[in-house]
Amino acid sequence: MEIFFQLETYVALFTLTIIEIILGIDNIIFISIVTNKVKREERQKARVIGLLLALILRVIMLFGLTWFIGLTKPIFFNFSIKDLILLIGGGFLIIKSALEISHKINVNFDEKITNNKAISFKSVIWQIVAVDFVFSVDSILTAIGLTDVLLLMVIAVIASILFMIFYSSKISDIIDRYPSLEILALSFLILIGFTLILEAAHYEVPKGFIYFALFFTLGVELLNIKFRRVSLKRIKIKK
Repeated sequence: MEIFFQLETYVALFTLTIIEIILGIDNIIFISIVTNKVKREERQKARVIGLLLALILRVIMLFGLTWFIGLTKPIFFNFSIKDLILLIGGGFLIIKSALEISHKINVNFDEKITNNKAISFKSVIWQIVAVDFVFSVDSILTAIGLTDVLLLMVIAVIASILFMIFYSSKISDIIDRYPSLEILALSFLILIGFTLILEAAHYEVPKGFIYFALFFTLGVELLNIKFRRVSLKRIKIKK
């Protein structure tokens, strides 16, 4: 345990935790959207159970480092198991997000009232775990690249999952309050899906560009929300 008396340990732990949280932004957005499909009183429970199961899965993956590193070895042509996971995960995000956007655009108000049924609680849990597994591939490989101390990896992963549990509920409430943000988030998930597919094909897309696009469009949408509020106030004053 002498590693905890070294400054380098805490620098590595802080860096790894921050990176794990940044890499978890995509996951938080997906969780925030999918948990809004269950009954309001079950949403926090779904987030906690889904993310705790995801945490257990990530820790198991960390303890199976030898197996996990083997995922990057080509099994046919130039494709590895990691590439296949990214390909399937990217396709799932694109299809699910596109269907959600299509439903929200095409359904009329009356249909929305009659068809707005909560989806299965178990279905949401397994979607959270499955998508977290896809996102955790890069996350775990990043952790392996930054440190060879297993305990530090586990601590960083636990910290990032706790961060997701806390902030996914807040983001979920905001998305529920402003429907236009949900369309924006779903569009971002489509972008992430294409990014995963490109990575599976060995085309590296700088994450900085992706996150810049997210925060820029989010800033524009927040300005639009503010503008609509001001416009409504002006209309009320004129009346």
